[in-house]
Amino acid sequence: MGSSRWLLLFFFVPITLHQLDAQPIIKGDVTCTSAAEVCWSCAGNGSYTNGSIYQQNLISLLSSFSNNSQDQANYAFHNSSLGQGSNKVNAIALCRGDLGVEDCNTCLSDSTQNLLQSCTDKREAILWAEPCMVRYSPDLIFGIEDENPYVYLPSPNSAINPEAFKLVLDPLLEILIERASSGDSLKKYAAGHAVVKGYETIYAHAHCTPDLDNVICSDCLKNCTSALPSCCSGKSGARVLKPSCNIRFEYGLFYRSAADSEVNISAAAPPVTPSTPPPPPPPRKQEEKSTTKKITIIIIVVGVASVIILGGIGTCIILRVSKPRVKRVDDTSVEISLVESLQNDFLDIRTATDDFSEENKIGQGGFGAVYKGRLHNGQCVAVKRLSKSSQQGDREFKNEVVLLAQLQHRNLVRLLGFCLTQEERLLIYEYIPNKSLDHFIFEPTGHGHLDWETRYKIIGGIVRGLLYLHEDSRLRIIHRDLKTGNILLDEDMNAKISDFGMARLFNMDQTQGDTKTIVGTYGYMAPEYASHGHFSVKSDVFSFGVLLLEIITGKKIGGSFRNGEVEDDLLSYAWRNWRDDTIANIIDPLLTTGSKYEIIRCIHIGLLCVQENLNDRPTMASVVTILNSHSLALSVPTRPPCYWHHDTGSDTSESGLKLTETSVKSEKSESVSRNVISDITVLEPR
Repeated sequence: MGSSRWLLLFFFVPITLHQLDAQPIIKGDVTCTSAAEVCWSCAGNGSYTNGSIYQQNLISLLSSFSNNSQDQANYAFHNSSLGQGSNKVNAIALCRGDLGVEDCNTCLSDSTQNLLQSCTDKREAILWAEPCMVRYSPDLIFGIEDENPYVYLPSPNSAINPEAFKLVLDPLLEILIERASSGDSLKKYAAGHAVVKGYETIYAHAHCTPDLDNVICSDCLKNCTSALPSCCSGKSGARVLKPSCNIRFEYGLFYRSAADSEVNISAAAPPVTPSTPPPPPPPRKQEEKSTTKKITIIIIVVGVASVIILGGIGTCIILRVSKPRVKRVDDTSVEISLVESLQNDFLDIRTATDDFSEENKIGQGGFGAVYKGRLHNGQCVAVKRLSKSSQQGDREFKNEVVLLAQLQHRNLVRLLGFCLTQEERLLIYEYIPNKSLDHFIFEPTGHGHLDWETRYKIIGGIVRGLLYLHEDSRLRIIHRDLKTGNILLDEDMNAKISDFGMARLFNMDQTQGDTKTIVGTYGYMAPEYASHGHFSVKSDVFSFGVLLLEIITGKKIGGSFRNGEVEDDLLSYAWRNWRDDTIANIIDPLLTTGSKYEIIRCIHIGLLCVQENLNDRPTMASVVTILNSHSLALSVPTRPPCYWHHDTGSDTSESGLKLTETSVKSEKSESVSRNVISDITVLEPR
């Protein structure tokens, strides 16, 4: 009886762990059917009313995706828009690369109906069916990698030999990712299989929306595989579903074999070697045989259980040791090896920028110059060349590389690579052609281009980027230098947050940090940070509030405003007019059209964000909710803190790619020399 209990215990533990491991891993508000054949997410961006123009555009656009004829070459992928302004719908439909026209149309038709029923009146949603995906949003979603929401769906079954399975699976996925990402604008799909010698055949595919460029597609798929060890280790199959890409592997064929290509994997598959019991003793009596048999069974069970337990412990240790560790970003020993794959050759970058010629120079700041370049593959880039006398040392340089290499969001400037030599430190970014927000807000040449619809779009992009930094990324990032000069605008006027040289990394459960070195830009600094060195997500919220009021008023934070006999700074001036119901005084005169309700509500949000008490400021998640809800009541803001005037003035008029390039020039030092002090100025807290 005692030995039976031990047998039950040994077999019960693996079964319990197996059941827990089979649970899906979900990021965002995602719902899946019980069989996980269909998953969907009804995201933010508010709701539409029944019978509205937005709903009509949505239904018409989605319906068009499933009405394809046999002669259309691009039936498996659609990315289209319909409508104007707030009624504009952007949508994507994607069928698995092996589907024929009829099967694709059927899947898209069914998925569209399911999505509209599951996400009734939602302005943004996505649905993954087994062979296709449908997605729509009022925001631009074309050519952009979106990480969230996502779903990891491990198979309930385990591989026969997990170690051998992994040795074949990893290179198979690498090959398929390379093939899929090298596809064209109509299809980025690859499927194939490989045999685990003596065991299963693994079938797998990798798939991107074809509007992504090859590099972004590859990165998206690699991000899918990076989490497999933590969610699906030892499983015989899994699906990873993201808005921009997906992967799947199974031990059974799940796609049409015509799309398949065999991949020869030469990895040696270790056999399963359970413990071998000792040879039985010579037969004596029947009782001795029975006893020996029981002992043998116990030894086998204990041996097998020991192998399982020790193997599991060993695997955990290996994964823990081999996993790259991200140290605190203010640690001078941060390892550049985390981003070795981004290393660029200096000679290649020098050639791309025509030896850093003046003609290619698009920006100049306290940390160095920024140049436009063109790589050998024709891609335009922006190269930040740190000056040899730059205040940004190895710590800040490594900080920016490590952070940006891990941050992937459409509202963040994308780091493409870096170069580190004995004499040179370069950061290579995606090229943003439309300069920075301060050029459009404050300079006469760009000011007239920003109507309210465009400004509201920019505000929404900044909010989404900050929300990702604070809550949705794998790391919690405090930017610490959010300002108009660090908001870049692409060709479609989408906002992209830049310059992470002074950002700080938080643990997800950490709420506040302290520093003796105050960095940032006067006027945008939260009072608790400027005075005492305390920073948190709420200090970024304060900076956002300042930026929001600048966007609406068209005025700089450093300006002064006459209010009768009183001279106010921007924050106090905005608050007085909001309190006295004279809001028209602070709205940019160029905003002659647009929703007055939205403008007033954004002023209200801005004033809440710049409250002196950080506990009175909303989080970025709350800001998203407020922007998406017209009925949510807001608290009454009190007077914000006075602008901290300093005897230096910020020059925010430079054009080009802004990467901590705004300068603070001391009148005294300017008369003595041409040295420019960066606005990332070291101050001693009071």
